[in-house]
Amino acid sequence: MTDSSYLHTTRDGYDAIAVSYAEHFRTGLESQPFDLAMLGAFARVVQADGGGKVLEVGSGPGWVAAHLHGLGVDVSGLDLSPEMVALARRTYPELRFDEGTMADIPLADGALAGLVSWYSLIHIPPALVPTVLTEFHRVLAPDAPLLLAFQIGDEPLHLTEAFGHTIALDFHRLQPDQLTQHLDAAGFTTQATLTREPETYERTRQGYVVARRRG
Repeated sequence: MTDSSYLHTTRDGYDAIAVSYAEHFRTGLESQPFDLAMLGAFARVVQADGGGKVLEVGSGPGWVAAHLHGLGVDVSGLDLSPEMVALARRTYPELRFDEGTMADIPLADGALAGLVSWYSLIHIPPALVPTVLTEFHRVLAPDAPLLLAFQIGDEPLHLTEAFGHTIALDFHRLQPDQLTQHLDAAGFTTQATLTREPETYERTRQGYVVARRRG
């Protein structure tokens, strides 16, 4: 997939707010028991399958990758924003973080024992979600797990300002049933879904899906 306007605006937006975003949300994962439970379950699934390389796409400041690393997962990160990648590298020098897009992952077919998209699929325009899921399928080994976290809803959110910066970030909410249909069409079998109510600082309900690559 070639670069397009949504990639440019998403990259520029996160480049602008990288440091402020990381500082503001740096303890967010620690206070979310359901997030920790889903990440822990994913780590155990990967390890029960024999381990192997795992990639987090849209890795941002690196918190999720670092948490998985602490659980014994051989994980690296991929992010669209050069500023986020640089920040993650400084914060977690023991881990590898690369610049790139989830629509065109620079790995061979079947290279991964697991893949995580933690609130990153929401930046993909709805019409392109099936294509991105097909790319996830390509880089995962047969039967390897995929973990998705996303905002639930039907209406997108467009932000023009954050942390004092002018941006143009789109957040495309997803419905769990629709997402599992897309996963099935892309060659995945859904194993578990979880939804939770929003916290006081969140705008929508939150969803999590664990699926396995078929074939």
